Amino acid sequence: MSGDATAAFGTGELLCSLRWNDDGQCAEVIDQTKLPHVLEWAQLCSLESYCHAINAMQVRGAPLIGITAAFGLAQAIARDPSDASIRHARTALLATRPTAVNLRWALDHISMAINDLDKALRAAQALASAQRLRNDDIQVCANIGQNGLGLLTNLSQGDVLNVMTHCNAGWLATIAWGTALSPVYQAHTAGIDLHVWVSETRPRNQGMNLTAWELQRAGVPCTVVADSACGQLMRDRLVDCVIVGTDRTAANGDVCNKIGTYLKALAARDNQIPFYVALPTSTIDWQCASGDDIPIEQRDTDELLFADGVNDSGERQRLRVGAATVRAQNPAFDITPASMVGALITEHGVVEASVDGLLSLRENS
Repeated sequence: MSGDATAAFGTGELLCSLRWNDDGQCAEVIDQTKLPHVLEWAQLCSLESYCHAINAMQVRGAPLIGITAAFGLAQAIARDPSDASIRHARTALLATRPTAVNLRWALDHISMAINDLDKALRAAQALASAQRLRNDDIQVCANIGQNGLGLLTNLSQGDVLNVMTHCNAGWLATIAWGTALSPVYQAHTAGIDLHVWVSETRPRNQGMNLTAWELQRAGVPCTVVADSACGQLMRDRLVDCVIVGTDRTAANGDVCNKIGTYLKALAARDNQIPFYVALPTSTIDWQCASGDDIPIEQRDTDELLFADGVNDSGERQRLRVGAATVRAQNPAFDITPASMVGALITEHGVVEASVDGLLSLRENS
């Protein structure tokens, strides 16, 4: 399925990021590398295609990465349910992205579901478990939105509520609703007059390409700004709160999110603006004591030195923006200390970003 993504702007149609094709016995995902210009579904029919989809960021966002990997492992088990094959598939999927803890969490979930089963029963159970993870994610994100809605309602004083976000933590990063954008969507549905500042999120521009596209589809007013403009917007009192997602949260409340998040947290603290992080509890790494222990993915420097887009004729083009001899570094994530996080918005409620705050969630994770 393909088509002009702009044709769907403002329709209010609820899409999901991953669906299961019973006829083809494969998962189908929105190829996010084609957005915002083309909405195209990619079929994942082999272990290699799942690994490529995650590594090349056809799918991205911690929850969606995990669920995609779960379906990938389930499909590998359907092809060969032997222990050796399962170990191989798990290792290959786990190596695709090192930072998001949901990847390991989802693979562990599938592995435990089939652990004591006869080989003949493994495939059906693995697929059922992956589908259950998918369905659970929809409810989890809806609950995050409801819990965050209270914070936005309290901040709304009758004037337009200006929310700032970073990267993409909407339904493209999950299955539906999203994490950081779920409270925004639910506030919009509740009739709260709000506007979203969308930072472009260099170097891959997930804010410009994905978040703005999502918000436009839903009819939520939004404005794209350069990453470096966000501090000045806060100084000018044009931001009421910041809500971001996270790819991994340490046991002490430190959060790891797309590069540039830390700078927003610093600016928010300096201007006394609430800084919230929305996440499912599956994103908490209880074995990780602090953000210092989280591996920061170093991605291809071409993401920084080249730009992708379409020309006036609608043709996709890739342009070099850096000199041919220039050196670059491309860390994909940064760490925001718990002390800068006003609250963590989870499916189980709003908690303090601290060891004590997170302990109240541990029995539910």
